[in-house]
Amino acid sequence: MTTATDLDIPPATDTATLAAAVRLALRRMAKSVTVITALHNGRRYAMAATAVDALSMDPPSMIVSVNRSASLHAPLAAGADFCINVLGAMHEDVSRACGGGASGEDRFATGNWITGPRGLPMLADAQAAFVCHNDVSLGYGTHGLFIGRLVDVRSYGDVDPLVYLDGRYTRLAE
Repeated sequence: MTTATDLDIPPATDTATLAAAVRLALRRMAKSVTVITALHNGRRYAMAATAVDALSMDPPSMIVSVNRSASLHAPLAAGADFCINVLGAMHEDVSRACGGGASGEDRFATGNWITGPRGLPMLADAQAAFVCHNDVSLGYGTHGLFIGRLVDVRSYGDVDPLVYLDGRYTRLAE
């Protein structure tokens, strides 16, 4: 078993050093790229995200982490339901648009967006779409954590997700 003392990494001595070490280590975690969408007060929101995961099967639920500075945070903090759209390898342009390349309603100009259950924006050809009732929220540091109780799930096409690893997009090799 490897222990922390066996690693060739100097210990973090302050918060900034630890944060830099965490960012470097996280680059080694391959993550599916998603776009989280919401509808709040008649306005559509979208944000590219990798901080998304399954939480429980009883009840079926997902958890997402959203920076408080993101435009999506306020609607989710207000209780808006959300949809997690798992992007396919062909959706890099959608990720870039929803990851800061566009803002507001312009994020929906890229990709084939439809109105899904609960009126939520849903990418028609996403690898999968998880429609969530916003059940629990928790603030922690710079982020809000939102637990979505699943109300609908859809899967499309062959499994070929867009993956983010080491600061760039990639896909899984067969």
